[in-house]
Amino acid sequence: MALPKYSVVIPVYNRPDELRELLESLTRQMFRDFEVLVIEDGSTKRAESVYEEFVGRLRIEYFTKPNTGPGPSRNFGFEHARGQYFVMFDSDCILPPEYFEVVEKHLQSDPLDAWGGPDRGHESFSSLQQAMAYTMSSVLTTGGIRGGKNQAEKFQPRSFNMGFSRKVWEATGGFKFDRLAEDIELSIRIRKAGFRIGLIPDAFVYHKRRTELAQFFHQTEGFGRGRVRVGKAHPSEIKPVHWFPAFVLLGFISLPILLILYRPLGILGLVILFVYGILLTIDCFRVTRSFSAAFLTVPSAMAQFFGYGWGFLSEMFKK
Repeated sequence: MALPKYSVVIPVYNRPDELRELLESLTRQMFRDFEVLVIEDGSTKRAESVYEEFVGRLRIEYFTKPNTGPGPSRNFGFEHARGQYFVMFDSDCILPPEYFEVVEKHLQSDPLDAWGGPDRGHESFSSLQQAMAYTMSSVLTTGGIRGGKNQAEKFQPRSFNMGFSRKVWEATGGFKFDRLAEDIELSIRIRKAGFRIGLIPDAFVYHKRRTELAQFFHQTEGFGRGRVRVGKAHPSEIKPVHWFPAFVLLGFISLPILLILYRPLGILGLVILFVYGILLTIDCFRVTRSFSAAFLTVPSAMAQFFGYGWGFLSEMFKK
């Protein structure tokens, strides 16, 4: 059998149902020259039966290993992959049918050593999942480039939707962090090694995120902690913008004090928050066309800001 062009590496930990949805979306790809490697990362709720459902429908392999986190699990997959390019998705992603066709056409016309794509919410997601997908990608929050704007000099692919050539893996050794911003750290080393990185705006995935605000808070807390870990490994990678969620958190905590001691300033803060919330709600409805998702945008954004800010500060000042 000829070697595949792409090797899809999917680490999974206790999420067989999410894996089933991702694999189902892979069966609907218009471009099919890829293999799939499922890496069971020490799960107690294993996905072997899900894998068996797709034998014969996909060119797929299933591996088990002790739990080490997503970074080492992807590296394990790379060691067993046979493709020219390695592609990563989180297990809670769903691909549109044209995903690999878009990537293939882009690489043919504009060759890249490494690439990434944006994430979006899907109409089948719950209202809260749509709201979280919006706040994670919107330029009105901390989404920035995740929303799909091509800033080639700044773009850092994220492992929910990321690919690179075999040469990149051989030169970098893959992921160094076990978890928490392992993708950002690798993206930095890829660029420092002189490889060409780009965003493919139309190669998007539907990213389900979490099902509860508490889970979303915990997830974004990890993002904040991860950014500090990246900064410790690459000091120039901590920018003023990365402090922004922490300032939002501190500002929100200090608001009651301002209302008591400096009432005009406190009222101004409330007005700013109110206007900002209205803008978020309107823009979320513009994107999702869902009143219920728009209604949940502000709680989602607050969970995102507070989670990231708390994680950033706690990791920054950890002894």
